[in-house]
Amino acid sequence: MRLFRFLLYLSVLLTACEQKPADSGTNPYTNTYREYYSSVTGKKGSELKTALFEIIGNPDVLSYAEVWSAFEKTDVKADGSVWDMYSDNPGGKATYSFSFHQKRCGTYRREGDCYNREHAIPQSWFKGASPMYSDLFHLYPTDGYVNNRRGNLPLGEVGIFSWESVNGSRVGQNTSGNFVQTVFEPVDEYKGDFARTFFYMVTAYENDVADWRSPQIGGNSYPAIRSWALEMFLRWHREDPVSEKERNRNNAVFAIQNNRNPFIDHPELAEHVWGNKKDRAFSIK
Repeated sequence: MRLFRFLLYLSVLLTACEQKPADSGTNPYTNTYREYYSSVTGKKGSELKTALFEIIGNPDVLSYAEVWSAFEKTDVKADGSVWDMYSDNPGGKATYSFSFHQKRCGTYRREGDCYNREHAIPQSWFKGASPMYSDLFHLYPTDGYVNNRRGNLPLGEVGIFSWESVNGSRVGQNTSGNFVQTVFEPVDEYKGDFARTFFYMVTAYENDVADWRSPQIGGNSYPAIRSWALEMFLRWHREDPVSEKERNRNNAVFAIQNNRNPFIDHPELAEHVWGNKKDRAFSIK
């Protein structure tokens, strides 16, 4: 499987070199993606999820120490600063920012002190096991203090909050579905990003996720996401569509790990795996 993915990766790079940059909104990798995902055509629901696992599973992850340098390719803003979804102020000016090679955590007392390597899926949920521990598709550079306030809380939607970050991320009691415990809510701009991160993780690690223990995911290989969280993530996925940031990050991680997040390449896959089209076979458009 790894040899197949490596050859496919080389094919993507060669295709990218041969094609002119697309300025019409088209994806220059479309034909290769069609080949990459060709085996999932005609499948739906759990069968589709398994077919995706067979494509993206067993990524060639870096060591955890190498993740710091990888962020310079996967999470860099146009001005060269760290793209931190926990401190970014979409549509406005961030109160603070981080530069690569500076302010790596370390110790911290407040927001803006340093940034670290955040597991979007808390490592305690999968017992810190590899390769999940250093899979870049769920590792993000984030403010250390905000990351600490989140801890291993599940993601959710907060009504009355007990704490709020500078950019509006919140901690408080969940109001989504029938789960009433404390959760962490990211800002609206990045809710779809996190939903697609969760979709990727429970798919790429289909053979492991049943053993994960959390109030949000795990316990089985399909659907692998608790019903209250699945309803919320699908809504986030629909309301916050794939952004240019995510597409660029997907390509950058692919160049490192030799696998992709299919829910970024083909957002409609989420509907055919878990959503309102899970009883309809998927085909690449």
